[in-house]
Amino acid sequence: MAAILTAGEAVARIAYLASDVVVSVQPALATDSEFSKFLHQFAAHDASSIICPTTPEILRVRHNADPLLSVYQPVRAGKITSVATSSDILVKSIPHLYRLAQHPVVIHVSLHPAGFPDYSDITSIRNAGFAFVQSNTLQEAQDLALTAHALAIRSGKGVIHFFDAANSKSDQPIQHESRELVTQVLNVDLVRQYQGTKSEESTLYVSEGRSQVRSIGLSGDVLPKANGSTSPPAQAAARDESPAKGQSSASSSSSDRKNSSSAQSEADSATTLESQTKPVSSDDIDSICNSVWSQIRTSTGREYSAFNYTGPRNAEAALFLFGSDPGLFAAEFESATQADFFRHVGLITPVIYRPWLTDRLNEVLPPSVKRIAVLEQVRRKTTKWGPVLLDLLMSLKASDQQQTPLVVGYQLGYIEYTTVTQALSGIFQNLLSKSPIQNLEVGAHQGPSAVLSGVQNEFALSQPKLENAYMKMLDQIFGQRLLVANSLDSKSVVASNATKSSPEFGFGSLLARKEHRQRFIGEVQAAAKTRDFTTDAPLKWLSQWALAAAKADEANKLAPEVINRLSTDGSPTATKLLSSKGLFYKESQWLIGSDAWAYDLGNSGVHHVLASGENVNMLIVDSTPYSERAAHDAARRKKDIGLYAMNFGNAYVASTAVYSSYTQVLQAMMEAEAFEGPSVVLAYLPYNREDDSPLTVLQETKKAVDLGYWPLYRWDPKAEEKGEEPFKLDSERIKQELQEFLRRDNHVSQLMRRHPQFHANLSESYGSEVRKVQKRKAKEAYEALLEGLQGAPMTILFASDNSNAENLSKRLGSRGKARGMKTMVMAMDDYPLEDLATEENVVLITSTAGQGEFPQNGRNFWEGVKNSTDLDLANVNFTVFALGDSHYWPRKEDRHYYNKSGKDLFARLVTLGGKTIVDCGLGDDQDPDGYQTGYGEWEPKLWDALGLGNIEGLPDEPPPITNEDIKAGSNFLRGTIAEGLKDQSTGAISAADQQLTKFHGTYMQDDRDLRDERKAQGLEPAYSFMIRCRLPGGVATSEQWQQMDAISTQLGNETMKLTTRQTFQFHGVVKGKLRPAMQAINQALMTTIAACGDVNRNVMCSSLPEMSELHAQAQAVAKKISDHLLPSTTAYHEIWLKDENDKNVQVAGDAVQDFEPMYGPTYLPRKFKITIAVPPHNDTDVYAHDVGLIAVKGEDGQLTGFNLLAGGGMGVTHNMKKTYPQIGRMFGYVDKDQVHFACEKIMYVQRDNGDRGNRKHARLKYTIDTMGVEVFKANVEELWGQKFEEPRPFHFDSNIDTFGWLKDEKGMNHFTMFIENGRIEDTADFPMKTGLREIAKVHKGEFRLTGNQHLILSNVPSEELEMTKGMLKKYKLDNTNFSALRLSSSACVAFPTCGLAMAESERYLPELITKLEGVVEECGMRQDSIVMRMTGCPNGCARPWLAEVAFVGKAYGAYNMYLGGGYHGNRLNKLYRSSIKEEEILAIMKPLMKRYALERNEGERFGDFVVRIGMIKPTTEGRDFHNDTAELEEDDE
Repeated sequence: MAAILTAGEAVARIAYLASDVVVSVQPALATDSEFSKFLHQFAAHDASSIICPTTPEILRVRHNADPLLSVYQPVRAGKITSVATSSDILVKSIPHLYRLAQHPVVIHVSLHPAGFPDYSDITSIRNAGFAFVQSNTLQEAQDLALTAHALAIRSGKGVIHFFDAANSKSDQPIQHESRELVTQVLNVDLVRQYQGTKSEESTLYVSEGRSQVRSIGLSGDVLPKANGSTSPPAQAAARDESPAKGQSSASSSSSDRKNSSSAQSEADSATTLESQTKPVSSDDIDSICNSVWSQIRTSTGREYSAFNYTGPRNAEAALFLFGSDPGLFAAEFESATQADFFRHVGLITPVIYRPWLTDRLNEVLPPSVKRIAVLEQVRRKTTKWGPVLLDLLMSLKASDQQQTPLVVGYQLGYIEYTTVTQALSGIFQNLLSKSPIQNLEVGAHQGPSAVLSGVQNEFALSQPKLENAYMKMLDQIFGQRLLVANSLDSKSVVASNATKSSPEFGFGSLLARKEHRQRFIGEVQAAAKTRDFTTDAPLKWLSQWALAAAKADEANKLAPEVINRLSTDGSPTATKLLSSKGLFYKESQWLIGSDAWAYDLGNSGVHHVLASGENVNMLIVDSTPYSERAAHDAARRKKDIGLYAMNFGNAYVASTAVYSSYTQVLQAMMEAEAFEGPSVVLAYLPYNREDDSPLTVLQETKKAVDLGYWPLYRWDPKAEEKGEEPFKLDSERIKQELQEFLRRDNHVSQLMRRHPQFHANLSESYGSEVRKVQKRKAKEAYEALLEGLQGAPMTILFASDNSNAENLSKRLGSRGKARGMKTMVMAMDDYPLEDLATEENVVLITSTAGQGEFPQNGRNFWEGVKNSTDLDLANVNFTVFALGDSHYWPRKEDRHYYNKSGKDLFARLVTLGGKTIVDCGLGDDQDPDGYQTGYGEWEPKLWDALGLGNIEGLPDEPPPITNEDIKAGSNFLRGTIAEGLKDQSTGAISAADQQLTKFHGTYMQDDRDLRDERKAQGLEPAYSFMIRCRLPGGVATSEQWQQMDAISTQLGNETMKLTTRQTFQFHGVVKGKLRPAMQAINQALMTTIAACGDVNRNVMCSSLPEMSELHAQAQAVAKKISDHLLPSTTAYHEIWLKDENDKNVQVAGDAVQDFEPMYGPTYLPRKFKITIAVPPHNDTDVYAHDVGLIAVKGEDGQLTGFNLLAGGGMGVTHNMKKTYPQIGRMFGYVDKDQVHFACEKIMYVQRDNGDRGNRKHARLKYTIDTMGVEVFKANVEELWGQKFEEPRPFHFDSNIDTFGWLKDEKGMNHFTMFIENGRIEDTADFPMKTGLREIAKVHKGEFRLTGNQHLILSNVPSEELEMTKGMLKKYKLDNTNFSALRLSSSACVAFPTCGLAMAESERYLPELITKLEGVVEECGMRQDSIVMRMTGCPNGCARPWLAEVAFVGKAYGAYNMYLGGGYHGNRLNKLYRSSIKEEEILAIMKPLMKRYALERNEGERFGDFVVRIGMIKPTTEGRDFHNDTAELEEDDE
């Protein structure tokens, strides 16, 4: 049978069973306490509770974040609440304890440090109104935890159960608690009364410290009267059933303890002023505990009483212990010999510490006892006499004994097992002497450091690694000047870490340091006026420094020179000044804190700093993630320190988030340092656990900033003196409270406002109530439109993630109207669920997302339907049609995901009483016409069931609008783009314009990290635009690099993406900044036209750092082809580049006529891509493009022409075998002067023969496969008027980049740097973007973008080599010491901006590689290149199908795995496993890489190896891609 091993587990089990909510106080959110591991384990497995009708809620709270604040809200809501914590929080929480004592709250306290805790944590709070129960053994921990909960429920007041976990570490395991006993003891009926009572208080704290007169509580033990007093217990059974004197305890213990009965006691004898009179007396507590213990004794035989006595009944001396390990003392007493001073003595320990039950103590104390030694393990003594000694004295004076025993107090220190005999000898030798000495300390004053071990050592304060981002930024800006006054590393010997980390301590140390420096300045000024130096040289410098001492820049500039002069002087005065030479520098002084400073118990130090007006900088890191609970739970309020400080009127305030805007953080820190006066920089770093990944922090940050929960701003109250605005908003939205402050600030001076009270978690400008109103208005508007129509109503609700379900619904609605029905079509989440029961006919159409999930716009609807307990659909007729893919999840165990959302919805509606119109219809993408096959069978059944199946004279339906229609009607790519850009009511543009803007080089996207939250707030998606430049060959000048950097910072999201097509890509450009961004790109002599769309896109070219002349020739051809195939429409210039006078502004040349001689009005059927590769490097994946040009050089090394490949392409649709990747087929050799014409003619044949009816079958690869290579080639040659020559020989060595420094044939130097997945950004660890910008300011050569998303600093002359190397090193850009696996990797953007992404890619691949690098190192393969690529969808932007190993997104967190691609990019890979997650990926890859390391042939590449050993079949060409896969896609059974 399972057993309990620790006191923490025993207590956690009882707390879980006996609570609705357990507040788990932890050292850190990622670090478990002795309770939390078990609590979270129970909740994760949905373990049942006795008290909670559902699964108890476990609230993680950091121990320094005012944890007891979390108790108020559940208590108000009528929830039985308990706390599991260490003793560290108790004293700081005294204000909360007085309030919570009036409620049935149980606080389980593990005393720290275990083995030698300070019991003053308990004695300091003894008068807070709680009852206190102490356990010492493992069995007692279980039974007395249960006692504490029963006592709280029956008395209605708070109980603290405390224990030292080390006392029971050697105990034998105990059995799990009896649920029957727990249910019996807890009195569940009484619990239900509490749960049905909710507080309507509007104040922050429950009760605000007032006593309560209860209508519930004391059930079966004490009955409350109306005036709050209590009547005698109704039952005396508890007393009658108490154990007889001397009877042994059955409680498992390390010693044999004996218990005695107890009787009614007097009121609790306080040793200090008690709090207010409480309605529950000590008699009541005594009676309830005896009743509970009686039940435990009856069930288990174990006995308990208020005080434990162990020893002979005729003992003359006794030891009263209030400290650790009574078992150790009891064992020593039992083994005492006649020679020992402590022979024949008794041991007393309290079980109920508060209330102090005098009569119970006197009952267990033998009348023969003449002397009592009181050992108190209280290290923080504030009075001469210990609190327990005073309690004992009061009890003895109240006894009936004629002679009161002599009491001698001792302070108990740390006693080891080997010294306990010596310690007891000293105690009793002193006790039995004629004149005992009081207050002797027994044992060591400090316990050994080993005592602070295990989980409890984790409660020592430490800075989470995630917070290093801000610390590194401070260090980058201020360097050696930085002083963190409250650093945990400070050398103070008098302060604990908890004290050192406080704002009060740091502020005090800064004031002391300020005074010290002022004295030092005075000493320097005095010295400068003397002649005490060996020479006069220092005098001038000291005088200059003294004048500039208060100015950081000037003082710090002069300081090195002053120190140097003094160092060479040698005089005593110079030596004295040098002893404090650090004070010559003016430091940047900071206090670093967490959001713990924002709670009531932590913000006093912040107030002191602000009120002082001193020039002190505070960086306060807030880690609260955005969530509905955080945004709306007013019971766990933090002060908004930003608003608090702004209301003082004398402080600089900034609200920042490093994962939102790195640049803004830098700006805020520098402005704070420059501000004369207090400065507060609020730094957002949200996490649920300290070990959260940066990706999680990024996503939470974006939500909070986007929705206004964490606005980015800077506030400088002195800015008006400089003619500037005091408030600068750096994010789009701000909270209502901040808006109110700004409005108020325009009229009222804030200088006199010293006591504002603001809270962070007030309601936002938008919320769930707004969303409800929007739903209601939308439906009412629909109903108003339908009022004049006749016929039966039909409501059609859809959930769609790719518009298929939405389009079907709209079409069904139109057909319903044509049949005379009143149809209403809405997204499921836009429909007010409470109206569903009133509908007559409901049709629900849903597609399937992820693992059988609902699409995003149907999830809330489904959750409501699924969880509803009162939705009655007895009068509702309904049916469901579901869209899915039967092969999307090929493994049998995953088959249930097929159309799962629709099937689940249908079954649930039947359960709720709905009447089926027709059975659930299933659309399958694998059918001949896709989902339309199943839909075509289902819809006629629907009309027949509704009696509308044979209606004549129905109007013809217009065909759906296609991309071809949009292009044809666009007036050469104009559409309504210009009008849409002016529409300020939305951040979006129309669907048709979204297709057309691609031709202009921009895609509309939305931030998918924010979709759910914005939808919940009633907001449209966070729309923005991606802009892609056209950059033939990927070559940019230094000036262009600087301009691209500025565009990304000022108009984008502060990052740049180097794409797999060798160009710049910007993300996060909002609609209002789209036109300025286009104009800025144009001013950089670059363009974006035809970077996307159904045209020839950016022409790529090998980067060739070692062959500059050949590169220049190949790049010139790339530009020639690009220019030759450029669209001719003037729409681009009209829309984007007109100046203020409405005139077209051109990059060069005159305006061209408005027609398309090459493309025609409908352009190409699909995109068209061309690349150039120069052997031996296939770094542009020449086989993957519509046209691949393999450069051929002559004997003189000059470019002569190209071998031309045609028909490559990467786009695929999952599980649609009609789509596949393809490699280019060799057409032959073309002279360099004719190659642009050859490309043009290939494009013409594709233009005229490509499949315009099916975009999934429209790429050139399908056209060639349909026509045949020779037929297609003949068509090209006919248009061209020339023949392709026989291909020239060539050889490829690799398709990856060569990193590091290379020298070309002209002596110029080139450095290829590793840019992981092409993302250019600044982080605290790596200021990459800043470094490249600074290098661009001095570099005179080129920046070459590679096809593998890396960057080459090209054409560095030898005379500038050392300078360039120095700059690269300064900004950490010279590091290429990565594993070859990482260097050979590539990923597309995917989440959060790509609308096609099914899974993470760019943000996840680095993490996956990190988890594989351990095996790589272990196998000695750090330098062995394996081409690994990842994409978020099967469209293939990172060209995954040519990788040796590839992961292609299938659903969030799930990927298809492909193996066997050729290392040189010349062979496609093949499916190995479908829909696997990280655990399976690692389980496959780790042993496979080990096997590769052991079994490979000499020079054998990974892709070739997996083919040779039979793991995967080789893919000979694209049409073979789906054949012989390692994982068969079986048909449904």
